[in-house]
Amino acid sequence: MYKKLIRPLLFSFDPEKVHHFATGSLKFLFSIPLLGKAVSSYASVKDKKLERKLFGLTFPNPVGIAAGFDKNAAFFNELGNLGFGFVEVGTVTPKGQPGNKKPRLFRLPKDKALINRMGFNNKGLQSAVENLRQRRGNIIVGGNLGKNTATPNSKAVDDYVTLFNGLFDYVDYFTVNVSCPNISDLRELQDQDALLEILNSLQTINLKKNKPKPILLKLSPDLNEKQLDEVIEVIAQTNIDGVVAVNTTVSRNLLGTEKAVVESIGKGGLSGRPVGNRSTEVIRYLSQKSNKAFPIIGVGGIFTPEDAMEKLNAGADLVQVYTGFIYEGPFIARKINKHLLNSVL
Repeated sequence: MYKKLIRPLLFSFDPEKVHHFATGSLKFLFSIPLLGKAVSSYASVKDKKLERKLFGLTFPNPVGIAAGFDKNAAFFNELGNLGFGFVEVGTVTPKGQPGNKKPRLFRLPKDKALINRMGFNNKGLQSAVENLRQRRGNIIVGGNLGKNTATPNSKAVDDYVTLFNGLFDYVDYFTVNVSCPNISDLRELQDQDALLEILNSLQTINLKKNKPKPILLKLSPDLNEKQLDEVIEVIAQTNIDGVVAVNTTVSRNLLGTEKAVVESIGKGGLSGRPVGNRSTEVIRYLSQKSNKAFPIIGVGGIFTPEDAMEKLNAGADLVQVYTGFIYEGPFIARKINKHLLNSVL
């Protein structure tokens, strides 16, 4: 019903407005006790076989929602009720910011893809904290950290430290985002020296805590093998807990959408089907080259249970969806988890 009736209707409206409508509807649905309970019961696949124990956390199942979907930690509880094992909120910045000029989110239906140049639009750290205080249930919540657009790269470490301290009591793990293509000069922080400064600063704080929390690094799909080797070195030097592979890409290769349409959209990060193969390549390379030295959360082009299995077989320990949720519908976690139960886990 979703693909035949609901999706065509939603796709006839502006993508960003639809996102706000859909998430608002989700909150309303779960505010009705009996209806919300029925939907949650249908969507959730609960079985010990689905559990994953990574970096000291027990994930109810390996299927999560990637950062960018719940930027303000406003509906992570509802996403948990849709059967997701974990939700990564954000990207959160210290101060709220409006992001880039609209329109900034575009669909490419022929390619089952999105292009976005949102620009870390969010309400800021304090708003996220207030929402996270309303946490219910046992869903795992990650915090995706980014610097404010106005913060120069020379001061970026201060933003990440502020966010780490501010969110520490409210999330289960952290993801450092230096790979988004929609923030001017952000990806320069993927340079090895810049990464070491940020990650070592966070680890210094982390290790002074009574119970340190996992720190992960989100990677760009556009890194070459030399840069991926440097990532492996950085992880070994900083002793962070793992990576999220991958973010959106600036590439426009092999798209079925008319070139003129793509060019009219302009800059932005591409997600969805076109990123799937590259995501798997990065996962496999990191897993094999590091001899599985650290956990990997695989994201990019996951629409079907088979897509999720591909990531897991390549070396991912968990997976995240984003664009797949939009194209496949709200019960994507149920479909993947039911398939995993019938497969060799």
